[in-house]
Amino acid sequence: MEKSALQIARAAYQPKLPKGLQGNVCVKEGAPTQSVADQEEIKKLFPNTYGMPLIEFVPGEAKTYAPFNVGVILSGGQAPGGHNVICGLFDGIKRLNPESKLYGFILGPGGLVDHNYMELTADIIDEYRNTGGFDMIGSGRTKLEKEEQFEKGLEIIKELGIKAVVIIGGDDSNTNACVLAEYYAAKKCGVQVIGCPKTIDGDLKNDQIETSFGFDTACKTYSEVIGNIQRDANSARKYWHFIKLMGRSASHIALECALQCQPSICLISEEVEAKNQTLDDIVTYIAQAVVNRAADGNNFGTVLVPEGLIEFIPAVKKLIAELNDLLATPEGAAVPKDEQRAWILGKLSAENKAVYESLPAGVAAQLTMERDPHGNVQVSLIETEKLLAEMVANKLAEWKKEGKYMGKFASLHHFFGYEGRCAAPSNYDADYCYALGTSAAMLIANDKTGYMAIVKNTTAPASEWVAGGVPITMMMNMEKRNGEMKPVIKKALVRLDGAPFKTFVANRDRWARETCFVYPGPIQYFGPSEVCDQPTKTLQLEQAGK
Repeated sequence: MEKSALQIARAAYQPKLPKGLQGNVCVKEGAPTQSVADQEEIKKLFPNTYGMPLIEFVPGEAKTYAPFNVGVILSGGQAPGGHNVICGLFDGIKRLNPESKLYGFILGPGGLVDHNYMELTADIIDEYRNTGGFDMIGSGRTKLEKEEQFEKGLEIIKELGIKAVVIIGGDDSNTNACVLAEYYAAKKCGVQVIGCPKTIDGDLKNDQIETSFGFDTACKTYSEVIGNIQRDANSARKYWHFIKLMGRSASHIALECALQCQPSICLISEEVEAKNQTLDDIVTYIAQAVVNRAADGNNFGTVLVPEGLIEFIPAVKKLIAELNDLLATPEGAAVPKDEQRAWILGKLSAENKAVYESLPAGVAAQLTMERDPHGNVQVSLIETEKLLAEMVANKLAEWKKEGKYMGKFASLHHFFGYEGRCAAPSNYDADYCYALGTSAAMLIANDKTGYMAIVKNTTAPASEWVAGGVPITMMMNMEKRNGEMKPVIKKALVRLDGAPFKTFVANRDRWARETCFVYPGPIQYFGPSEVCDQPTKTLQLEQAGK
């Protein structure tokens, strides 16, 4: 396969490892843990994997390890650095014993159930070092939650002599990993399950997980393009660009890109919900910024919109919750699409019916589209950026008639999603992911199960990072999914009392009036550390206070 000059150069990059993973490794155990909420219920559901201690890897004495085989699964949406997790895992188990083998299950968790796999040899691994994408073995969204799936997977695990399965995924995928670990532990199958924190959305983080891998690269990729658009806007001086960014459940990407690029407007879904804002409140806020800039002769600007925004508008959120329950019923699932609107209107509560009828027909229809495998609205398909631009234009037209606005308004729309999911990982993500994979190997070697590999202190130089593991049950609580209460990893939303959001709030009024655009440029892989190795502004601000 032909390769670009960058691919060839990046293949030679050797990711940096924390000191605790560079030589012989010893396990340092902390205090027992408990779940973030619903402790009794979580403990009852996970009796074999609950309450385990935090783990840190520190330099230790040399040990001899018998060869062991490992299976690896990429689960859910792509995120930059996934290949380096696999490379770190491969190098880690081979360093412990060259006879150890790594098997990749093809196209996600379904590969385990369907016995679709391949051995990952050094020749294959070397082709994918420091590359973006999940194309080494592919990914999928099959949920591992049924006993027959666990048993079917166990057949191939036993056949291949696999000691442990590593699931690389987001909060839902790692919830599945925890369920699988508990099942195999309860059955005394002798099979370990380890998770790795992946999602560009950045909503898989807590006191133990500083960031999910891929967030750094994705935000830098989006920020480059936003910066390019802002430079174009500042040059043409006649367009307002409405830019929707990935982030279904949290606005971390939008906030990070705002901190990097300083746009005219950035909406934060969590703030909209906290302030109980309506769709009209949001539209009025944007329109007023357009009026203010027009008064200064600036008929241009940028608006960043998190893709999950519409779910955070309280009135719409209530509507979606009721729609989810209705569509999860056998009756709701069986309603033909052409009869769905009438059926829904006949079932909704009066309050939610009023909201549903007030929405443009296209948006209302998008709210009832097929759910994703986890029962969520596919918000990436809802064209919120176009909806807001249209509503702003209508409000400005009203204000123009009233003599409140004299400028010109023309809008352009963008959605940046897939552009950032498979970018070549930044040096930060390349290093972070390789360390996560190596940590997973060490958790397996030390007979741990139900753990997620973690790496902390990542605003310091990589040699000072701290690697280890956290029990997945520690991050869980009970939430309603598809009409039932289920144990899930608690999502991390943007904290309105956190340093990143406070920094944004302190500057946004000036950014809205003046043209303060910053142009980050493309990710740099070669050069001075202050250009190539810096983590996100979000992480720097969060860690500065610790």
